[in-house]
Amino acid sequence: MFRSRRKQLLYYKKKKTITPELIREIFSWIFYTFVAVFVALLVVMAFGTKTKVIGDSMEPTLYHGQSILINRIAYKLSSPKAGDIIAFLPNGNANSHNYIKRVVAVPGDTVQIKDGMLYINGTEQNTEDSIYDKMEDAGIASNEIKLGADEYFVLGDNRNSSEDSRSANIGAVKLTAIIGKVWYSYGGDEGNSGFVKK
Repeated sequence: MFRSRRKQLLYYKKKKTITPELIREIFSWIFYTFVAVFVALLVVMAFGTKTKVIGDSMEPTLYHGQSILINRIAYKLSSPKAGDIIAFLPNGNANSHNYIKRVVAVPGDTVQIKDGMLYINGTEQNTEDSIYDKMEDAGIASNEIKLGADEYFVLGDNRNSSEDSRSANIGAVKLTAIIGKVWYSYGGDEGNSGFVKK
């Protein structure tokens, strides 16, 4: 009985030995973790950029101070579509902050704002009435505007508190001025995070 107890005590007192296999496994975990972090950083640096929303022009979709991720290669593979939320520099001005607006019309479209309503190619956009406020100021879109081959007409979701394509100092946004597509939002006082929907 004494001998079996002694064996049990010796069993529990045995030190775990570090084997070459264990060392290899530890180093492989460290290596793969490093590779995963490195690849993630490369993807963010190459394909995306982070910025903050300034102002209330995109409420209730995006809020002032909210952080957003911009996909910079999206429009190298395809063109912006109506409904996309884009980041751009007005008139390509590199000294300006990023403007965040929604594309409402694409190259070749005609745009006009009449009686507070948006018309694309002569057709009133029916969803405008139920989702967005009637626009108090049509700006340069009070007359019909025909978009050129690389021009996009953008509006803020908060239509009456937005400096967008209706403003003469912004106008239609050229493709070369577009930084990328807004695809994810997080942070901010409102706390709504997630993929940005059309």
